Parts: sequence; C-alpha cells; structure tokens
Amino acid sequence: MSTTTSHTPEHIPESEGPHRPARLIQNEATTEIPVNLLFRDEPGPVSVSLKPAVVGRRQGTGEQPRFRRQLPSEPRPAAEVDPALTERPARVLPGAAGVLAGACGVAGCLATWWWAGVLPPLVVQALGLPLSAGAGLGPVQWGAYAGTGALALFGFGGLARGRTGWAWVLGLFGSYRGTVRRTGLMWVNPLLLRRRVDVRLRHWRSEPMPAADASGVALRAVVLVVWRVRDTARATLGVEDHETYLRECVEAGLARVPVEMPGSGRGPAETAGDALTRLVAADAAVVGVEVFSVQPVRVEYAPEVASAMHRRRIAALDAQHRSSVLTSVVDSVEDTVTRLAMRGLVELDDYERKALVKDLTVAFCAGRGESGR
Repeated sequence: MSTTTSHTPEHIPESEGPHRPARLIQNEATTEIPVNLLFRDEPGPVSVSLKPAVVGRRQGTGEQPRFRRQLPSEPRPAAEVDPALTERPARVLPGAAGVLAGACGVAGCLATWWWAGVLPPLVVQALGLPLSAGAGLGPVQWGAYAGTGALALFGFGGLARGRTGWAWVLGLFGSYRGTVRRTGLMWVNPLLLRRRVDVRLRHWRSEPMPAADASGVALRAVVLVVWRVRDTARATLGVEDHETYLRECVEAGLARVPVEMPGSGRGPAETAGDALTRLVAADAAVVGVEVFSVQPVRVEYAPEVASAMHRRRIAALDAQHRSSVLTSVVDSVEDTVTRLAMRGLVELDDYERKALVKDLTVAFCAGRGESGR
C-alpha cells in the first residue's frame, strides 16, 4: 500500500499576486529568464541576451558560484616597420661624368693660376702656354678659383666603385635617398651619407644557445642560419643592427620550439628545423632580412643536467638490453620445451615441466651473460 504525500503551495497574499510575474525567475545579480526557456525540449540554440554574472556567491542564499565569461585572448601584435621605408633605386651618374667634371675643375684651377700669373714658369712651359703678365689674385680670380676648385672636388669626391654582392644605402640629413646596387665606377652625390651593406647569401653558425626538449630538459643547441639582406633600407634604417636582431630572433625561436637530442626517437630532427625556420623568417622579414634555413647542427645537454641525464640514458639502455635478453631467453626456453614434447623425447608432468623450464632459463641466462662479456 502506497502513501501519497501532497504538498500545498504557500498562500500568496492577494495584494502581491496581481503584481508578481508568475513565469519569471528574477535575481538582483542576473537578468530575467523566462521559465519555458529553462525547460526547453526542442533542440537547437537559444538566443538570450544575458548580462555578465557575478563571480562567487552570496553568503546565506545557497546560490552556486558563477564565473564571468572569459574574453578571447588577443593575438600577439606583429612587429612593424614604417611602411614608407622600402628599398628604392637611387639616382647616380656614370663614373665618366665625375671624371670629366673633376678634370674640368682641375683645368679651370690651372687656367685661373695662369691668368693670375702665379703659375710657375716650368709648369707654363710644360703645358705649352705663353707667359702671362697677370696682376695677381684679385676678387675675380679668387671667385673663378673657388668655382673650379668646387667642381673638381665634386667631380672626384663623388666617384664610387660598386662591387658585386654589396650595395650602398644613401641618406641626406637623416632621410633615406635610395639604394645603389650597380657595379663598376659611378658618381654619387658627395653630400650623401653612404652605408655599405652586404647583400650576398650568408650563413651564420651560432654559439651554443639555451634550448629545451618537449619534456622541459635544459639543452644547448648550435644552429646554422642561412640568410641574406633583401631590403637594404629596412635592414639598415629600420633596426639598429640587423645581425644582432637576427641572433635575438633565433634565440627567441629556440625558447619556443622544442629541440630533441639526436637518437632520442621522439620524431625527425627536421621538424624542429622547419618550425624554427618559419618563426625566425616571420620575425626577420619585417626588417628586410630573408631567412632560408635555421637548422640545429649540434644539440647537447646543459652543463647543470648533463651528468644526471647521462646516468638516466645509461640506465634506460641497460633496461632495454635486459628486456631484450629476457625476451630472447624466454623464447628459447619455450621453443626447446615445445620441441621436446612434440617429438616425444620426454614425458613431463606439471612439476617436471616447471623444473625443466627453470633449469633451462638459468642455463640460457648464464650463457648469455658469458657471451656478453
């Protein structure tokens, strides 16, 4: 016989009944949610605009703690150089123009001296000029001398020799004026500041840098970086020293990419090299440096963990050797006992079989130990 217990709802005062919503759950720390949405049976998402919930719970209310929704983490801001700072060709003249201008300046200086009468007679005779009875260097002669001298200085002072694999980055009063990648003799404005940049394909073998494997064990890695300067303007003006910047990028990449010891069996060594190449190439591209390869060429344990890891490795190899020897002995004993039983050479009960297996195991292990020595 079952007994049914009924609960009678509490009486609601008439003064509060008409003004109180019957199908709403209201809380002072949350928004109002319709009851039919809490017990919804139809599948599908429900779009309800909710305010952020409070963190923690109020004492004495029995309310379960609710946590504020976590905002998605913002991506790491990428390094950026002035977009207007890109390599562009500079305006230069052929070297013959500078030589011609310098020769004209020198000839003008000699003519001014002859005009003023201060040119030595031996030089006049060597040049085949008539003797001049000039009155000396006056204001006119000084002006002509200054003009022709400036022409000679500009002509010969702007001569430059371009070499294969090198470039000139030109600047004037702190502003970028272009890059010269031409080879041979050329004339460049002597007022421009010249910076020579090596644009050849280069390789750099680093010193041992701190690294770690997938388990967090401290390592020292030597990497080989193959790179070159692609944008001379950004490499020279966008960063203080692009070679130091590249080194820091490699060190930062080693801190983010796990590097495994050779022969660890945890995956091909090319995986770490490919990941390092992608990271370093992305970080160095903003300063005009093109990275082709970053490959670890030597990996070793850090000095503080080298001895401990060496003992651990020896223990692992010893355990692996013992396991292989034991497996071989068990297989040999099983094969021997099975062949004796199948050929009918011996008839063994359980006790005799166990004794034979024990004796054979001891004999095979002893034989393996002597052969191993």
